[in-house]
Formats: sequence, C-alpha cells, structure tokens
Amino acid sequence: MIPIHGQPILTAAQMRAAEEAAAPTPDAMYALMERAGAGVAEAVRRLSAGAEALILCGPGNNGGDGYVAARILREQGHPVRLAAASEPKSDLARRARAGWDGPVERLADADPAPVLVDALFGTGLARSLDEGLTAPLHRLADAARLRLAVDLPSGVATDDGAVPSEPPRFDVTLALGALKPAHLLQPAARYMGELRLLDIGVPAPSRTRALARPTLPEPGPDSHKFTRGLVCVVSGEMPGAAELAATAAAHAGAGYVLLLGAEASAPHAIVRRPWSLEALSVRKPGAVVIGPGLGREDKSIWIPRLSSVLATPYPVVLDGDALRHLSNPHSFRGPTILTPHAGEFDHLFGLGQGSKIDRARAAAERSGATIVFKGADTVIASPHGDAIVAPEASAWLSTAGTGDVLAGACGAMLAAGLDPLAAAEAAVWLHGRAARRLGPAFLADDLAEGLSACR
Repeated sequence: MIPIHGQPILTAAQMRAAEEAAAPTPDAMYALMERAGAGVAEAVRRLSAGAEALILCGPGNNGGDGYVAARILREQGHPVRLAAASEPKSDLARRARAGWDGPVERLADADPAPVLVDALFGTGLARSLDEGLTAPLHRLADAARLRLAVDLPSGVATDDGAVPSEPPRFDVTLALGALKPAHLLQPAARYMGELRLLDIGVPAPSRTRALARPTLPEPGPDSHKFTRGLVCVVSGEMPGAAELAATAAAHAGAGYVLLLGAEASAPHAIVRRPWSLEALSVRKPGAVVIGPGLGREDKSIWIPRLSSVLATPYPVVLDGDALRHLSNPHSFRGPTILTPHAGEFDHLFGLGQGSKIDRARAAAERSGATIVFKGADTVIASPHGDAIVAPEASAWLSTAGTGDVLAGACGAMLAAGLDPLAAAEAAVWLHGRAARRLGPAFLADDLAEGLSACR
C-alpha cells in the first residue's frame, strides 16, 4: 500500500484508457484483476488481525476484484465469506467468480463479520443505488469493526465527488492503480477514511495529482533579509486581516514584511508605513498581498490601492475583498495567485460545469493566474493545465482569518522565488500542516504563528 502524496489523479475515462493501454488483451486485463485482488487480500490480511472478513461483490469488475481477493484469502487460510448483489455481468467478473469455490451468500441475507470489504461498485458509478443495495451495505458496515472499500465506496460518483447514494464511512479505501477525483473531492472524500494506493502495474500519467510535501525555500550562509524575500501587504478598512496576512508571511519564512496602511503594533519585526504608491515601490517587493480586510464600502481606500497594485509588474496574491472588486476577465501584468473561497469563485467565474478540478483549471486558463480554490478539498490550478488537490483539511480551519493566513503564506513563497504553482502548493501544504498540529478550536492568530514550526 502506497501513501497518496504526490500521486496522479485520473478520471474514470482516463483510468479505463490507461488500463486498456497497459493490458490490450482479455488475458492481460484479467492479470490486472488478479493483481488488484491480490492487493486487496494483502491489505485485509495485514489490517484484520486474523478476524473473519465478509467481501461484498457487485456485478462488474469491482466485484471481480472482490472474488479474486476472497479466493486468495481462502487459499491462505484466512477466514473469509462472500456475499453478492447479483450474478457477475462482465466477462472478467465471471472469470473471477469461477475461481471462487466457496458459497456465495445473498447480500440481503448476509450475516455481519468483524471486517467488511465493499467491492460492490467502484470506478465509473454515476447513479444512485437502490434500497436493496444500500440498506444491507449500511447494516453490515454498522456491525463491522473494520470497513474497507475497494477503489471507491459504493454510492459515490468517481469524477466529481458527488454522492448519489450516501455510503457508510469507511476506515480505509484502497485506490486501485491511481487516485480518482472522488477520493479527494467533497462530499465524497469524507467517506474514504485512510486512503492507500495499490499498484496494479498500470502507468498512470496525469496533469492532476495529490498535494505532496514541498521542498520549502531555505536560507543559506549568504542570505539576508532581502534575499529571503520582501513581502508587501496592503491594508484597508479592516486592518486586522492584513495584520494576519503580514504575520503569516513572516512566520512562513519571508525575510522582510512591509505592511502599508496600518498603524504600528506587535509584532515589531513587521515594518509599517502609511499607504502610498511611493512606499510600495521604494524597494521592489518579491510579492504584494492585497485583499485581506481591503473593504468594499470606502472607494477612496480600495480603488486607488487595488488599481495601483494591479498596475505594477510585481508578483501579486489577490484574496478576499480584492477578488470582489476585480473586473472579469482581468489581465494581470505579473505572476498572480488568486485565493477564492466558493462564494468568491462563483462571483468571479460563475457556477460553471464539471468538477471542482475542472472549474479551477478552466478559471486558471481564463484568467492567466494560478487559482487556489479554497475549501476542505482545496484545488490549485495553473494556467498551463496542471492541477493539485489537497487531501481533506482540518474542519477547524472554518474560522475567521484563516484565509488571510493562507494569502500571507502564498506571498512568502512567491517572494522566495517559487513559481506561482509551486508557491501555492507550498503555502497550502504549510497552512494545512499547521492546522493539524494545532488541533481543535485555534485562532487564526495561532495559525499564523504556527507556520514557523511546520517548516
């Protein structure tokens, strides 16, 4: 079982194409099923502590994987039972069923077991399941002490993370060959439990991948405050938000943070100046962050500050209120990161079509900026077609100011010289890690300071 960090993400159609390219004959395809079933069996053997497993098999190839896993477990002497929703309907599943010489229980009548393995429906499902399937699945899952899903929990839609039929919550989901969008996109992601990837021998190239731990910029012996990156944060009507962004930039590693338009207060390491275009350009910033607390009411504040920033060639992070004031589409002069939450994204780009990944990628292409589409399933997309999906974030990030912290961290990474996609990935990773380390009920102030400990 392989950790998911940095692994490619494929849609159902992309996964089918990858499998067909790797296994062009029926025998080769069945060899893939044997490898998948063997991987599932090994995971059950490792995780179950010898307890009896009940494998639920559907009519398609996901059920075929289950038949293979059950056969291998039985051959190894592991206690295993098998229940089926119906007879196999695909040639591969029928071939796998023929290799199982034990009894097949009816799904509706099956008794529970300590370990439940869901191999009913995997990749490709895009419809709701009928009550004759969901009721026994929930009944058996509720009675099990360990619940494993093969490829995907039955009831979730592969490509967009929708949940046509609510599945049980699983302890472990075993992704076959590659991650799928539903593994990381909400609401489906909340049902996955721990995600692990099983290598079945299928090359899976993709321009979409899971977030991985980045190589963060580090100072060297010859570094000084300006070589480490100068971040300028522009304040507005609500200076507390800009203070948070500036504090976050400093704790994320910026060597010099200049806060324009806010009065002096702690931390004293942040340099404060009144707002002016001249103050913005005294030293060439490595990144300018604008939007946190900029405001929407006082046009004498936000219009000159935002228009001045957008007229510069400096790398820019646009967050919060700045996103509400952008003309759409907007042409940016320098490297740009936009960090919208769902409401800001819809305001900028409309509701759109497809998954959150599709929408973020389309927005990046349209705007020419790197998009950080925030949420429990944050998606980062570049104008060049690359996309990165972050695993489920701490629910405690749902508090005021955490987005300002992320904007500051993005600014620090841009100022350190990373390209916008790498800067956004590093900031999202650092932000999520700090939240997990803090645990429950933290303040955004704690989160900003906590970035230092996560580098």
